[in-house]
Amino acid sequence: MTTSYIPIDNGQLALAAMLILINLVLSIALQLRLEKQLGIASLRMTVQLLLIGYILKWIFTLQSPWLVLAVTLAMTLLAGQSAIARTKRRYRGMFWNSFVSIFASSALMIGVTVVGIIRVEPWYNPQYVIPMLGMVLGNALTGTSLALDRLTEDLTVRRDQIESLLALGATRWEAAQQTIQEAIRTGMIPTINQMMVMGTVSLPGMMTGQIIAGASPTDAVRYQIVLIFAIAAGTGLATIGIVLLGFRSLFNVQHQLRLDLLHFND
Repeated sequence: MTTSYIPIDNGQLALAAMLILINLVLSIALQLRLEKQLGIASLRMTVQLLLIGYILKWIFTLQSPWLVLAVTLAMTLLAGQSAIARTKRRYRGMFWNSFVSIFASSALMIGVTVVGIIRVEPWYNPQYVIPMLGMVLGNALTGTSLALDRLTEDLTVRRDQIESLLALGATRWEAAQQTIQEAIRTGMIPTINQMMVMGTVSLPGMMTGQIIAGASPTDAVRYQIVLIFAIAAGTGLATIGIVLLGFRSLFNVQHQLRLDLLHFND
């Protein structure tokens, strides 16, 4: 099989950008008032991807472990911030809870995948570490964001029921167990749904990219299977971590629910 691919020049990128006009026309015709958001999102996405392309090309050339670690740390910090930016309610320390959960789960999964399964040499090879970390982080931040939103929403809605259980002698864990379970389940549903249709309804981006670049479809599939298991495990660990840390932040050791610590995200 050939290992060549068809490069895309700036003119072809400009033609592809014209496709967003479909969304703009639909927004105007249906009075959705999404024109501004679509324009900003399109411009931001294009600039960010072009910029990261040049940065990655530079990093791939240097092959520095410290630079790779610095980039992965920056990516994780941004993921932690993005996860809480989508939530309706916040509490003090939510960012650090988010960062710790995403960092610990993603670092563990990338370490196991790159060093233990694929056995990349050297372990800090940015060609493997950075793209894989990006995919794990993207799914982990979605899971933590959904779980956090469900946790804070459920605690607010079920406040009377939870406080009644606490007043009757239930521990904070017993009173909040249902909410915790539902929050974790909510955070993991998108990943489970993705896995259910993968290979039938959808072809994953990593696999598609490898095939376009000339890799054997069977090799591309093997890489995708490894990565999706890492994504699922990383999302699960990050979701459980953020929910448990949120639980500890919103219930004190006296088994009291502290919804006064919550405030709406401005």
